[in-house]
Amino acid sequence: MNSAPIWLLDDDASIRFVLSRALQKQGFEVRCFETLSTLSDALSLQTPALLITDIHLSDGNGLSLLQQASAQGLPVIVMTAYGDLDKAVAAFQGGAFEYLAKPFDLQALAAAVQAALSRSQSQTAEPLSQGDSTARSHAGMVGRSSVMQQLFRQLGRLSATDVNVLISGETGVGKELVARALHDHSPRRSGPFVAINSAAIPAELLESELFGHEKGAFTGATQRREGRFEQAQGGTLFLDEIGDMPLPLQSRLLRVLAEGDYYRVGGHEPLQANVRIIAASHQDLRQRVAEHHFRADLYHRLNVVQLRVPPLRERRDDIPLLVQHFLNQAAQQLGLE
Repeated sequence: MNSAPIWLLDDDASIRFVLSRALQKQGFEVRCFETLSTLSDALSLQTPALLITDIHLSDGNGLSLLQQASAQGLPVIVMTAYGDLDKAVAAFQGGAFEYLAKPFDLQALAAAVQAALSRSQSQTAEPLSQGDSTARSHAGMVGRSSVMQQLFRQLGRLSATDVNVLISGETGVGKELVARALHDHSPRRSGPFVAINSAAIPAELLESELFGHEKGAFTGATQRREGRFEQAQGGTLFLDEIGDMPLPLQSRLLRVLAEGDYYRVGGHEPLQANVRIIAASHQDLRQRVAEHHFRADLYHRLNVVQLRVPPLRERRDDIPLLVQHFLNQAAQQLGLE
């Protein structure tokens, strides 16, 4: 049996029984708590190897423990029956090691416990972010299915970062909603979110749309115009349907990502590109690369982290939630019950 105990906080006796028995079978010593206050008092006297806590408790919110736990170098696994994006983000921004939405597989819990303890033994646990734990809701980001919970966890882990993200998924699954959620929970949340659809703009105009142009740069350019990179300065630029971008323009985009500066069309003064790039495509970009329709080096620049948005047929359990969401939305617009 492991010497350092695991502490388990949940106000549901049946859940405490099931989880403690499962962990004991794995060879762990488990100490159970029913209330937030009793565990908080115990933490002031002793530090366990790991804390597993529910969010909604009879005497408070389990996320309130994260600051105290982080100060003591204590890894925390958060679990909740009300899994959504905002709670996942708040958990990871508060320093949680993992976030599990109930009901979850006991094997998933065992794997999370082993990973948390391994990390704790190799280094002092630190919060993933010191950012604002207040999260905004996002219309349409609704779901408690396992595939959506996985997406929420990924978004939560990315909330403290500024890396480029590639979003894949079929047309209509909500890739722009995911991009907006990434922006709204990122360090750039106070900056602008600017979106451009590469497939909706003629190829001969797309360069000017992205980088802007100087007066007289081409016929009809009667004045200087800011491009989307300038409009998104300090924020996020969402490049939708990036797979349809012409190859010559892909080369210009690659240079911006590599060097951090660019020129307006017809311009001679370099401009700094202080933006985060989030790209999306319904196409298989690896196949586009293999067919020489998309630059391999640009693909690797964009694909620092890849998120896949599942279609509705893979998350049928969410249909009642979505129906209720849209009914509530329609009732609010119409001023009805």
